[in-house]
Amino acid sequence: MTTQDLVTQIRKKNSFLCIGLDVDLEKIPPHLLSEEDPIFAFNKAIIDATHHLCVAYKPNTAFYEAYGLKGWKALEKTIHYLNQHHPEMFTIADAKRGDIGNTSRMYAKAFLEDLGFDSVTVAPYMGKDSVEPFLDFKDKHTILLALTSNQGAFDFQTKNIDGKEVYKHVLETSKSWENSENLMYVVGATKAEYLVDIRSIIPNSFLLVPGVGAQGGNLQDVCKYGMTSTIGLLINSSRGIIYASSDEHYAEAAAQKAKELQQEMAFILNQ
Repeated sequence: MTTQDLVTQIRKKNSFLCIGLDVDLEKIPPHLLSEEDPIFAFNKAIIDATHHLCVAYKPNTAFYEAYGLKGWKALEKTIHYLNQHHPEMFTIADAKRGDIGNTSRMYAKAFLEDLGFDSVTVAPYMGKDSVEPFLDFKDKHTILLALTSNQGAFDFQTKNIDGKEVYKHVLETSKSWENSENLMYVVGATKAEYLVDIRSIIPNSFLLVPGVGAQGGNLQDVCKYGMTSTIGLLINSSRGIIYASSDEHYAEAAAQKAKELQQEMAFILNQ
């Protein structure tokens, strides 16, 4: 999917919502545990109930890898279901990979080619040759961790080196990498006050923004400082949507939560 395709979907749906499919068998409605594949059954119901309200889905691969082969099969079934029934959706493998070149090439192949995701999250710590293999794929995107929403982000990302914070070095350096037009960036919603500086370095890139809602991030602030003429934002919500209810009406409850966010986004887009 191209960036323009994504922008088209955002304008069509009046939404820049991304729903995180982080499936924990201890949190899903108990009646699903009798299903042959509880994880996929849960995901399918969430997707069927919310696909008209969002433009992206983001499975965090840890929640699938934790269940071994069954979990990986469920991830595979989920992305195939999305690609077959909702090809307009932007899909994100939240895998946070990044290793030496040959290894990164295999990670990239696994997620972008074999599974068919549109994008994958990547950690930049190992630098250029660990990221460029992901950028080689045409019409696929690499979402680089820039400034995350967790408390530990202050351990390294905001440290000052040569008069500049580390995350700014990451942003500026990444622009020089081959196929850098395929880069997007993770910026936590709890770091909204940093967005002015971030936009001065990457004025047009799409940002994946977790942390709205459950982690305390504010949608209005993120949009005020981070939105561009082509929107440039994907706001992710996971727990706040998919675990809105634990009874048999969980999908309808998830849709209601997604709709609340979508309507707030529509109001912002139409201002």
